[in-house]
Formats: sequence, C-alpha cells, structure tokens
Amino acid sequence: MPIFGTTILSFIPRWSSDGGLYAIEKTAEYGFDMLEIILPTSLDFDAKATKKQLDKHGISGRCTLNLPTECHIPFYPEKAVTIIKSAVDKVAEMEGDFLGGVLHSAIGTFTKNPCTVGEKAIIKQVFTEVANYANLYNITIAPEPINRYESYVFTASEEVLEMIESIGAKNIGLHLDTFHMNIEESNFYNPIIRVGNNLKHVHITESDRGMTGEGNVHWDDLFKALAEINYQGPLVLENFSSQIKELVEPTSLWRPSKYNSEDLAKGSLLFMKKMVDKWYN
Repeated sequence: MPIFGTTILSFIPRWSSDGGLYAIEKTAEYGFDMLEIILPTSLDFDAKATKKQLDKHGISGRCTLNLPTECHIPFYPEKAVTIIKSAVDKVAEMEGDFLGGVLHSAIGTFTKNPCTVGEKAIIKQVFTEVANYANLYNITIAPEPINRYESYVFTASEEVLEMIESIGAKNIGLHLDTFHMNIEESNFYNPIIRVGNNLKHVHITESDRGMTGEGNVHWDDLFKALAEINYQGPLVLENFSSQIKELVEPTSLWRPSKYNSEDLAKGSLLFMKKMVDKWYN
C-alpha cells in the first residue's frame, strides 16, 4: 500500500526548528504516516534532531528542495551542484534515501524562450554529477516538473524521463504533482503508466489547491494507474489554506479558502485513503 503523507505547508509556511516540531506533532496527530520537509534554501536544518523528533512521534520524513533564483541551473550550474549536494548531505544525516522537489530550475525564472539544447546539456551535466554524488549515500534524486507559468525547463513528465534515460543513472526518478499534471499532461493515466517504476513521489493536490475530490483532477484515472504500476511510495498532500497568511502570496490564494488547514488536511487524508481502498483492493 502507498504511504500517506503531507507537506509542512499543511501547518507552517516554511521550515524552522519550532515550526518543524509543530508540523511533526500535527502530522502524527492527524493520522499521516509521513511528513515532507521542504528544506530551507539556507539549509539551516538540524537533520539529526529532526530525525529524533520524527521517530519519537512515530512518523517518517522525506526532504525536498526548491532551487532559489541564484541557483537556476542554466545560469548558475556550479551553484546548483553545490546546493543540491548540500541537500543530499542533509538527507544522509537524517538517514533518508530521497531528495525531491523543483531541482531543475528556480521557480519563476524565465528567458522568454523554450529550454534550449545548450541549456538541456547543462542540466544533464548537473544531474549526472549530483546523481553520482547521491549514489554514494544510496539516495534517489527526483525532480518535479511544474507548470509553464512557473518554469520553462521541466514542465511535463516526458521531459524528465528523456533526461533520466539519457543519463542512465538508476537513482534519478520522478516526482509528480497532480496540480501541475492537470495543466500540462493530456490525462492522468498515461503519464503514470509511462513513468512506471521511475515514479518515486506524488503530490496529491486538487486543481484549485483546495479539498481533494472537489475540483477538476480526474482522481479515478490517477489512482487506477498508480494501482496498475503497483506504486508503493508516498502520496503526499500538498494543498493550502489561506488561514496560513504567509502562504497567500507565494501560492496565489487570492480568494479566501473554503476550509481551514486542519479540515483540509483531515478531509484530504480521508479522500486519499478511500481512493486507495477503491483501486488497490
């Protein structure tokens, strides 16, 4: 069975030691199995202390990283290599085996053109180097394609697959997100089947970032495909409530959310479990 998780954004706008502990406590209290920790780009993160807190509350943890502007790979490949390797070090300190997130580009950085052949070569070189480094610690790296309004580098699953297949490293996978799939993929079934065993992490997000099951995502198609490839990895809730004021601007929550963060998390967890019961049994 898949693992039921949520991101820290269900509880806090960004990682901090105090906020992180609160997120860990709430993750366990609400009945999730796992917490996705979005690493701060400063990498001010006590991995060993966090691991102890996770263990104490009986949940697991996974790390993701979103590249900052100054580490946009086509512009600053050396800086990107440095920060991704440092994030891998944090994962290793937490005794983890995975690093996901928007590892291919800085969100909101554009050139006014599609990704060029030269840029793709730079990206391939960076991922070859960081995958080799991560392999020393048995860590899988899984970049997350995001929609065209947030990046021009990797916007769909096929683009990441092309890079994975060209590099040939077994520890590069895919991190997919239903919000971005709803914009960029032609459907929710075929990409999952095509990705297959390369799928390592899934963000479960409704089309309007609200309660799962109340938007336009074709959930039956998604879960049917996940069951067919026997996906056993994390299903990680990533929806947002405007109740957390600091999330309004970065997540474009221009209208008040229908649900508070607690109801959103608990209701979406129930929905995920119902879908797994429906399609995995």
